[in-house]
Amino acid sequence: MRIRLSILGASLCLFAGISSEAQGPGRGNTAQKWPPVRRDTTPGFVIREPLVIQRCGECHKPDSAGRMERLSYLRKSPEGWEISIRRMAALVGVGLQPSDARTIAKYLSNEQGLAPEEARPARFDAERRQLDYRYTADARTEGTCRACHSMGRVISQRRTRDEWELLVATHRAYYPDVDRQTFRRNGFGTDTGANAQHPMDIAIAHLARAFPLRTNEWATWSATMRAPRVDGTWLLSGTEPGHGAFTGRLTITKSATADDEFTTHATYRYVDDGKTVTRDGKSVVYTGFQWRGRSNEVGMHADSAWREVMFIEPGWQSISGRWFKGGYDEFGMDVSLTRLSTGVPVVAAVTPRSLRAGSANQMLTIIGANLPAGLAANAIDFGPGVHVDRVVHSGGDSISVLVRVDSGATNGARDLFVAGASLRSASVVYDKVHRIRVTPQAGLARVGGVNFPKQFEQFEATAFNNGPDGKPETADDIEIGPVKAAWNLEEYSATFDDDDVKFVGAIDQNGKFTPNIDGPNTKRSGNRNNIGDVWAVATYQGMKARALLLVTVPLYLRWEPWKGAP
Repeated sequence: MRIRLSILGASLCLFAGISSEAQGPGRGNTAQKWPPVRRDTTPGFVIREPLVIQRCGECHKPDSAGRMERLSYLRKSPEGWEISIRRMAALVGVGLQPSDARTIAKYLSNEQGLAPEEARPARFDAERRQLDYRYTADARTEGTCRACHSMGRVISQRRTRDEWELLVATHRAYYPDVDRQTFRRNGFGTDTGANAQHPMDIAIAHLARAFPLRTNEWATWSATMRAPRVDGTWLLSGTEPGHGAFTGRLTITKSATADDEFTTHATYRYVDDGKTVTRDGKSVVYTGFQWRGRSNEVGMHADSAWREVMFIEPGWQSISGRWFKGGYDEFGMDVSLTRLSTGVPVVAAVTPRSLRAGSANQMLTIIGANLPAGLAANAIDFGPGVHVDRVVHSGGDSISVLVRVDSGATNGARDLFVAGASLRSASVVYDKVHRIRVTPQAGLARVGGVNFPKQFEQFEATAFNNGPDGKPETADDIEIGPVKAAWNLEEYSATFDDDDVKFVGAIDQNGKFTPNIDGPNTKRSGNRNNIGDVWAVATYQGMKARALLLVTVPLYLRWEPWKGAP
């Protein structure tokens, strides 16, 4: 291992001293002095944290002004700085106590982080959402970077042009195969003229222009950045795939030792089955708005820990994000927090959300906080064609009503107004379910359970109305919401005599797929393991929809684990 790391370190220094221009067609490798001469004259950030200077300064030499080589010329999300610190510890041998690592990560995240406008487009990456994000600003750059990792990792950084070049050089040192995969033409591309650029050079030029070190957004935000005042009681609401909507309260208490550290106590109830959960947690808020926490279910094993990644909106009145867990962060729920004030009504959700046109006596529950008692039916307004016939209960955290919908009511989302509070798109009116869709449409699971953790997959069936044009999959389609479907697996016939469905695992009636254990499997022909591809099929009111599910091997190597403390 020492020999491999020594070779890797030598390669890194070699490639880091080679500019991308020196790698152009017909040019030899021209080594530069270290540290390199910076062509991008954008001033870096002065680093004042003694621990950063002490523990990082041996390699990242500071100049007379206090700007440290490499470190002063980039900005990142908290996850980006965590990855860098872990890489230095694993590959360069920097020895850090956990408390020192947290201090360094917090300082760099706060002093060289992202403004809210910069972080928002990339928040899906920190929230570990499995979605097909498309970067539309430059398709060629996306093709170069997305071949190996999410674009969220790229767009959550800001660098000088020199640093973007050095980042590419670092990739080439760590992973030499990228040259033939995406970084250089090597005869694979169609643009092979004398003046043609390598894909990596095109990406560097775009990233340096689109994501520079200094921006107006960061200058404005950093000038007034402060620890958020979020202590108090919040209305907690959201949805969890496979389990439905939930609502409750979350109390945030500021730490006695740091203004940006908090403890939390949450109690919430699932609407469908009435299950109540209580969680206690701790969190850190980076850069004045990036909530990173961890909470455990009270009375449960430590395996009940959930990561919390949330975005505090300017004004400190609302917070939203994702709480997640699992060996691959695959289980999660969307969370919204609304600050509560004494006596001020707040509406969080309506369940069930869908309203069938031409039907009466539909029981709805309006969920919120500080809702008044003794409400009259005409104080609740869902819009034209929807009539509240009777208020069954009102007061506290909920209002129960019986609703009648005209047969000619217009299909679509309806805003709710009640007791001075409102909720946009609280319900949706529909006359017919035309089709259902399974999400995710391409699922991924990994066998495990013996030497590596399993990766589960949670599917969900959602109903749709085709909208005014009557055609499916068009812009005017109306999403009615999740439905309780029946689930099964079917064979995806990729090879002759395919039998994957017998061995890959099982799906339950909540849409949760559990993969089989690691192979090899003596009961399978050729003692093969339990991987394969199948269809996850949902059936609802005679309609069927399916999604492809790939069940593959464990992720044997994870260079950048996400399991650190907040």
